[in-house]
Amino acid sequence: MSLVKLTIKGISYSQTQNGAYALILNEVDGERKLPIVIGAFEAQSIAIALEKEIKPPRPLTHDLFKNFADRFDIAVKQVIIHKLVDGVFFSSIICERDKIEEIIDARTSDAIALALRFNAPIFTYKNILDKAGIYLKINPESENEDEEPDDVLTPPQTFGSTESVSGEGYSQYSLQELNEMLEGAVQNEDYEKAAKIRDEISKRES
Repeated sequence: MSLVKLTIKGISYSQTQNGAYALILNEVDGERKLPIVIGAFEAQSIAIALEKEIKPPRPLTHDLFKNFADRFDIAVKQVIIHKLVDGVFFSSIICERDKIEEIIDARTSDAIALALRFNAPIFTYKNILDKAGIYLKINPESENEDEEPDDVLTPPQTFGSTESVSGEGYSQYSLQELNEMLEGAVQNEDYEKAAKIRDEISKRES
């Protein structure tokens, strides 16, 4: 299976779930986006890693892992989002020490927070992007705007530890209704809602 490289577009605050955020990943050589709902603590850790000027007074959990790895000469080479099951993404951290490669299972939010700290690339498989990626339809009138709302990184104000991308709450809708709702959510740039609707569609089509 071929790998597709991803970059981080931004973090969008959830409009429907208090303390939840949608991490938006971009396909490097394409137009698809992969939204993943993450908790507030993970969102804050990722936002701090993206904003190089922000230095927390004490190391966050992911900073501690980076310091620990540096001390023992462990390098994170890459992160791969390798599986999607019932709306939950599974990731692997590819590490190397003394030229020996190890693969460590991790939550996607943690894996990406570490990838940023190690400047490691992020990948997913093409079949996952085909299944879970969404297209953002750009309004021609807004193409020349200086800034899109979802480019803004919003540091979380509260802490949390849950990570969910389930499609709960949409089981009563038909596939046609879900696809129409998905299109509306994407147009409104509500990626957290789009991710949940997409996952409900994926579960029915699998």
